[in-house]
Amino acid sequence: MQPDPTPELEKALSERILVLDGAMGTTIRGYGLTEEQARGSRFADNEKDLLNNGDILTLTQPDVIGDIHKRFYTAGSDIVETNTFSATTISQSEFFVEDPREKGTGRKDPEFFHDKVLNDPFLRQLATDLNVEGAILARKEADRIGEETGIKRYVAGAIGPLTVSLSNSPDADDSGFRTVTFDQVKDDYAHQIRALIEGGVDILMVETIFDSLNAKAALVACQEVLDEVGQKLPIIISAAVGRGGETMISAQKGEALWNAVAHVKPLAVGLNCSLGPDLMKPFLQDLDKCVTSHLSCYPNAGLPNPLAPTGFDLEPPHMAEFMTEFAEAGLLNLAGGCCGNTPEHIAAIAQAVKGHAPRAIPALER
Repeated sequence: MQPDPTPELEKALSERILVLDGAMGTTIRGYGLTEEQARGSRFADNEKDLLNNGDILTLTQPDVIGDIHKRFYTAGSDIVETNTFSATTISQSEFFVEDPREKGTGRKDPEFFHDKVLNDPFLRQLATDLNVEGAILARKEADRIGEETGIKRYVAGAIGPLTVSLSNSPDADDSGFRTVTFDQVKDDYAHQIRALIEGGVDILMVETIFDSLNAKAALVACQEVLDEVGQKLPIIISAAVGRGGETMISAQKGEALWNAVAHVKPLAVGLNCSLGPDLMKPFLQDLDKCVTSHLSCYPNAGLPNPLAPTGFDLEPPHMAEFMTEFAEAGLLNLAGGCCGNTPEHIAAIAQAVKGHAPRAIPALER
């Protein structure tokens, strides 16, 4: 376990804008891996394709994932996320468990997840391995590059949104039906968080929040596990919003989201994914008015475009221009990029925000 880095992060954030990393999935695609390489020997006989399961590469192609972490740190990232966005038993089950709906033999419901997913020994061990090894890979590069440069680097344990929703029913004829229960989601997140801490992360990052209730379960799990292991670590919370500024499943606006998570006393709250920086700015401004923690922002490189080299329109100079604008407006404490942002994008962002004063935290009780 790592010592609590909160005091040194708070000090650094008061002095400069810290830089996050970019898009793991986008950068993975640049390596041109095959389905056989994604499977490796461990998953060679799996019935479902695994090439789109980027997290699995932590186990089957660790050199690739380690190289990506190194490239982001070298580009100027102070904080890099582990390759664990979907490293829960619930999310991994999409690649390893037969969907009962495909053969008309049933539906996904709490009983299905209890019997086939959450208590499945294979999936539980897989989730443990993905998170422990994911943290170790990032930790190795953070420590090595930090020692080489004399600038400390940090590892954030990526805790993603899941493939199920606690807020909405998937059954149009039964609005009260939920695929999973709150306790099931919380316990699955707790399993992930324990493994991330074991692997040596510095920060817990609940990110790309589509469903605020899912995020609430993740935050409860963070608090319970930290108490359980007697550890203190900072938490960063980041939401993905639609064009109206609402979380896309639970439809909470920024102020409502802040009111729901402020009790955790996060190191930072912000926005990522979903939109390019041009569309995200007004919603970041809304958060700036109410958030009394640090403010983070790592938008997509524009909107999706399958004809663009990265699948997104904005190139490094464009991202640098937008993030300079955000910094000059006093909206940033942490800056980075989500989908479409390569190490080259992050290098441009790092240069763009360098020398700009960080956002001043409102003088309110936190």
